[in-house]
Amino acid sequence: MLIEERQQTILKLLESQSSVQIADLRDQFDVSKMTIRRDLDQLERKGLLRRVHGGAVNTRGSSYEPPYPSREPVNRDKKERIGQAAADLVQDGDSITLDIGTTTLEMTRHLQKKNNLTLITPSLHIANALSQQPNIRLILTGGILRSGELSLIGNLAERVFEDFFVDKLFLGIGCIDISAGLTEFNLEDALVKKAMLKSAKEVIVLADASKFEQIAFASVSTIDVISRIVTDSSLDESVRLMLEARDIEVILA
Repeated sequence: MLIEERQQTILKLLESQSSVQIADLRDQFDVSKMTIRRDLDQLERKGLLRRVHGGAVNTRGSSYEPPYPSREPVNRDKKERIGQAAADLVQDGDSITLDIGTTTLEMTRHLQKKNNLTLITPSLHIANALSQQPNIRLILTGGILRSGELSLIGNLAERVFEDFFVDKLFLGIGCIDISAGLTEFNLEDALVKKAMLKSAKEVIVLADASKFEQIAFASVSTIDVISRIVTDSSLDESVRLMLEARDIEVILA
């Protein structure tokens, strides 16, 4: 198991049980105590947990958003497959909104062979990835820059979506829950997403399976706005059936 995978597993354990013990982690991962201590020390320096005697405890609340650099390598193979499957839903001549996020960013690599696209985004990461593509008319929303995330927020970013109606919105999201709906860690990003939803004929959510049955701080919408969800094959079968019962197409990449 890679270091990043092991550390992400530790964080998931902390989310479900609030604390972990070094001895238990050593047995689970079949590595030395020193390796686990290094993992915990690195995660503590990033502010993702707090070290205590013999282990660590969770310091993350529902408004905590893991930093972009720490999210980018997580589930990368799954995100690549989701990005490819999502890009396959784009037709030549489409107008689309591409939301911020590491999964939506993966989609950009598969858009370069599409023709005559109009693309709106509040993400500088995405704008940079597509800036040299002559076949894509790129519209950047403007607004206040969130450092680290490189997303554009605020009234300017929201108002752009009052003037456009796109064929498809590809929405990245923090968490998905059948009852709570779509939620985000950051309120300002959630407000921009709300504006996006009003301007799209079709809403397609991109999310790996780890984001399901989770709730973050700020509400974005009920799940009823979703036409399709592109996720990975590890999605729990019961969740898939509940989504399909609400007439949401689930695409497993």
